[in-house]
This record gives sequence, C-alpha cells and structure tokens, in this order.
Amino acid sequence: MSAWWQHPAQPVDRGRLAQALAREAQLTKPAGSLGRLEQIAATLASLQRRAAPRLERIWISIFAADHGIATEGVSAFPQEVTGQMLANFARGGAAISVLARHLNAPLELVDLGLAHAVAPLPGVRHLGIAAGTESFLHGAAMTAAQCDAALSAGQEAVQRAVEDGAELFIGGEMGIGNTSSACALSALLLDQPVSELVGLGTGLTALGLRHKTRVIERVVAHHRPHANDALETLRRVGGLEVAALAGAYIAAAQKGLPVLVDGYISTAAALCAVRMNADVHSWLFYSHRGAEPGHRLLLQALDAEPLLALDLRLGEASGAALAVPLLQAACRLHNEMATFAEAAVSGSFK
Repeated sequence: MSAWWQHPAQPVDRGRLAQALAREAQLTKPAGSLGRLEQIAATLASLQRRAAPRLERIWISIFAADHGIATEGVSAFPQEVTGQMLANFARGGAAISVLARHLNAPLELVDLGLAHAVAPLPGVRHLGIAAGTESFLHGAAMTAAQCDAALSAGQEAVQRAVEDGAELFIGGEMGIGNTSSACALSALLLDQPVSELVGLGTGLTALGLRHKTRVIERVVAHHRPHANDALETLRRVGGLEVAALAGAYIAAAQKGLPVLVDGYISTAAALCAVRMNADVHSWLFYSHRGAEPGHRLLLQALDAEPLLALDLRLGEASGAALAVPLLQAACRLHNEMATFAEAAVSGSFK
C-alpha cells in the first residue's frame, strides 16, 4: 500500500486552459502584452476548473523548528532565536505578520519542535514532534517516525486551509540553521558541489561562510552513499519544518489547492515534494528568486520562473506574501477586461 504522499494530485483541466488562453487573445490589448500574467491567469483557470480564476482567500502557514546542525556554528544566531521569533509572529510583529494583515489572510503558526521549548503561545499549535532535529553532521536529522509526523503536519495544515475556503496556500518557515539544511538537500538532490550552493544565511561573515561550507561538505560526503531517494534525503539532512512544507505542497496538489512557494528553504522543500510525487509540479507557483546562491539552481531544476527578484533572504513566507498582489492582478485583468467585441474595438492591433 502506497504512502499518502504518493497518491495522485488533482488533474489539470486542459480544456479550461485552452478556453482561458482563447479569452486572453480577445482582450483589449496587443497579444501577449501582459506577459506572464496572461499565462498565470490561464493556468489558475485550469487548476481551479473555472472560467474566472480568483485568489481572494489566501492561507498562510508558518512552520517553526530547530536544527541540530546549528550547534556546529553554521549560523550567526543562537537557537533561542527560533522560539523568540515564533513569539514575535504570535504578537504580530514580524514581517509576515504585517503582510498577512494587509492581505487579510489567516496566519497559522505551527511549532513542530524547538531546541529550547517556549511557554504555550496564543494562536500557536505546539506539536512537539522533537526538540529540533539531530545534528546531521554524523547521523540522520530525523527518525522515520519524526519525518512522517512532520510531513503529516503539513498535510493537516492544508486540510485546515481547504476547510477555510482557501484559494491559495502559502507555507513559510522559521528555524535557525535551516539554510544549512536547504544547502545539504540541494547538494544531494541536484548532485552539485556545496561551494556552488552555500550562502550567508542569516548574516554570516566571510570566515563563518568558509566554516559553514566545510561543515556541509562533510555532511554531504557522509550522507551521499545513503541518500537514495528524496524522502530518505529529507529524513537525513532536512528539517521538521522543511518536511512539513513538502507535505503541505503534496497535500495541496492532492486537494486541488494552488501553492505559492516562498524562498530558498521553501523551494528546497518544493524540490523534495516534486521528487516524492511528480504530480505536484503543476500546482506550484514561485514567488521570488532570493539572494542565497543555491536558490537559483533549485529554481532551474524545477523549471520555475519566479515572479520577483528583490534579493530577499528573510524567509518566513515574506516573499510569497509580497507576490500575492501580482497573482490577484492577473486574475482580475483576465476576468474584468473587456474583449474586443464587448468594447467595439477593432482587433487589428493584436
């Protein structure tokens, strides 16, 4: 019997796609003049199986967890910051808190497991799968059971989004050390050298970056003989929040809910999700290309064209939230512009 993440995604409605592209060709503008917004609107129509795509109800889930690899000095900040930032999210003081308010989007906070436990926070789901992951320098980050629980936490977040009537799912992350996890995942899944993928993360110095590079090179050498597929690679060098994101992306595709992927860590999770279930690919939009070097290579591997390039490196779904108005504009233009026939305008300039 297959695991839930291997179950097929909802099919794309190719008929709706053709109809939407035909409508784009009749709108009062030169053909192709709205660039990628035209294809985005048509793709959303095919995913939502309706002539008038819409994205008015946005759902944001932030998954927080700690990484054992942080004890190897690969981050500029201590692990306590993960819990402190989770409290900041709950108080409404983080960047994603501000952006979610302006999008009128629910902001769900999920604590998967912190190295330094925090007192229960209002509005936070404290799951306590583990006290963060183990350091993957010498062993696996997660047990199979922990990885399964994290994947399921993402699936459950999507179920709540669907029950709330969401039309777009956004996942974000918070976890000191998680760019090291994303780098190790990328190196193993893409078969690329760490030096081409590693970045400053949360503000490392040049000396810190050299140390981080050496640590992750050792990690990759240790795990490469055993990283036989995406799920095992995720278990070995991923994080609880990375697994939750991957699970959420797979579940969203299975439920027929489009996804807007955030930055480097989220895109590493997206690659895991697509490698675990190829159907997921059609349901993912990519918000931005971040400043971390590995992000560009991940996007290339996914054949992804991000909407923005603002040199962001914050994470926590901030880039995805910033890109939502572009997707909404694509829908509104598609639905509300007049056709040449409706406007009694000659179509000769198409």
